[in-house]
Amino acid sequence: MRQAMAEAEVGDDGFGDDPTVARLEASFAERVGKEAAVFVPSGTMANQIALRVLGTPGSVVLAGRRQHLVVREAAAAGANSTVQVVTLDDSDGTLDPVELRCWVDDARVGWAAPSAVFVEDTHGEVGGRVWPLERLEAVGAVGLPVHLDGARLWNAAVASGTTVADRAAWATTVTCCVSKGLGAPVGSLLAGPADLMRRARVERKRLGGGMRQVGILAAAGLVALERVERLADDHVRARALAHAAAARWPGSVDVALVETNIVRIDASDPAALLRHLAATGVLAVPGSATSVRLVTHADVDDEDIERTIAALASAP
Repeated sequence: MRQAMAEAEVGDDGFGDDPTVARLEASFAERVGKEAAVFVPSGTMANQIALRVLGTPGSVVLAGRRQHLVVREAAAAGANSTVQVVTLDDSDGTLDPVELRCWVDDARVGWAAPSAVFVEDTHGEVGGRVWPLERLEAVGAVGLPVHLDGARLWNAAVASGTTVADRAAWATTVTCCVSKGLGAPVGSLLAGPADLMRRARVERKRLGGGMRQVGILAAAGLVALERVERLADDHVRARALAHAAAARWPGSVDVALVETNIVRIDASDPAALLRHLAATGVLAVPGSATSVRLVTHADVDDEDIERTIAALASAP
């Protein structure tokens, strides 16, 4: 990946003439079945751009109350858009199509009209859960423009034996992060209809995301897209961690729900557990005020998993 970055052909992406960025955007758009794509610095920016191009001013956008858009973006929706985000129950990682349709119907009798619905697959705050494909299709059938926050979309595809195009078919726009599990140092992509992606480039500039000789980063993204099948290894390693946590603290993890690369461990004192792990050379982050989150990725191998399992077993 670093060699590809060093050898990348570059241009000025601000003018749309960086050939490596163009290759990455075209490759991603083809893989997810969309007309065009835009390379952006982060998944947060991709979501915020989608909010601007899909959300009609003075309308509501429907989303799960624990989606990244709602809880992990520093309340950016309120600062960057002219829509109101209405949050719905997503305790199982999905949204109820019936509840979405009710919002559409209620708008006809005086409720605020929804202009789009945002979903997240996999859903990070419920432990990397994968949306059932038929549930995604049911959301699309409601008739609203849909944005798929697919920061870990390839994890969902690999875990479910589907393709990213299958999972994005019903969405108007879709994003995916080439860092995180895919291992690139930075960057996300937003794809959708060509006319919306032209608007997305304008919104990217407005948010300060215009980039110049960024082919050095796009080259890493191209390498990342060629090795998505290795995500299956991350999923196996995450389940090993889940089993270890469940053995140490029965009931702290529902192993059956660990479908991809995220393990959330309920803990009576998350800060103490994080300190213990750090003392053994294992770095993790809080999952919430009552949990710790472990995530497997390209830089975690079997030896690292064994060391983490030992650290969990020795935790007070």
